Amino acid sequence: MLDFKPLTLKDKNTFDKYLIPYNFETCEYSFINLLMWKNACDIQYTIFKDSLIIKKIDFDGTSHFMQPIAYKKEDLKEIVEIINGYKIENDMDFLFKDAEENFVLDFKEIFGDKFSIEEDRDNFDYIYESKKLISLSGKILHKKKNHLNYFIKNFEHKDVEITQEIIKPCIRAAREWCCKNFCRGYLLSELRAIEELLSNKDNLNLIGMAVFINDKISAFTLGEIVNKNMAIIHVEKADSDIRGLYNYINRTFIEKYLKDIPNINREQDLGIEGLRAAKLSYAPVKFAKKFNIR
Repeated sequence: MLDFKPLTLKDKNTFDKYLIPYNFETCEYSFINLLMWKNACDIQYTIFKDSLIIKKIDFDGTSHFMQPIAYKKEDLKEIVEIINGYKIENDMDFLFKDAEENFVLDFKEIFGDKFSIEEDRDNFDYIYESKKLISLSGKILHKKKNHLNYFIKNFEHKDVEITQEIIKPCIRAAREWCCKNFCRGYLLSELRAIEELLSNKDNLNLIGMAVFINDKISAFTLGEIVNKNMAIIHVEKADSDIRGLYNYINRTFIEKYLKDIPNINREQDLGIEGLRAAKLSYAPVKFAKKFNIR
């Protein structure tokens, strides 16, 4: 009964129909995010009971559905039973991953304790207040501000919006960054995704900024405004040998393009110790939780 097809850029209008009215809190339900990982995670979708049903394969090889989008509550029991039947028939690992809290509440109301539900801490999104990322005020962010000021004082630089003439240099910068950081596995998949996003920027709701140092792109970032309350930073790359450059692009991009959006989603840490420490060091105001359902 469920007939899936691979996600492509041509599906944007279909996905917008379902995703835009859904006031999602995590990065998983952004069309740009889904497009980024469509190949690496074999993202496929179908429509059932006028709900968007998405299935994926994680980097660890496990398979799952995302929560159905735009479901009517009276249809949820039937939708879940059909999805669970597909899961069993196709020997999938999880029923749902990337499930948000509101869906979990609806799910529990119908199914109670029949399924195991657990928090997926490694995939919690980090949510920050934009005004704090801009001001870097307070004791906890004092070191960030020192690094930022060091960069501004010691490096001649130029900020530019990523437009068509900047795309090819950005792709070169992304490839150089990947090579410098042992470009394989997840990072290679991310590089391919960045290349596709940049090549199709005008067809997406992407905002981008690059930082030139000595006439060369040394940092760039890509994000989107998903609603009046939240923006997502999808990509942020910088030369880590240049002190303060990450602090600079982080602050300046939000200041120039996202200052009127109160919350900034900087995605998850994937359980990577160094990445978790870096994200925590910016003092998130909260986590956007995700849940696994077996």
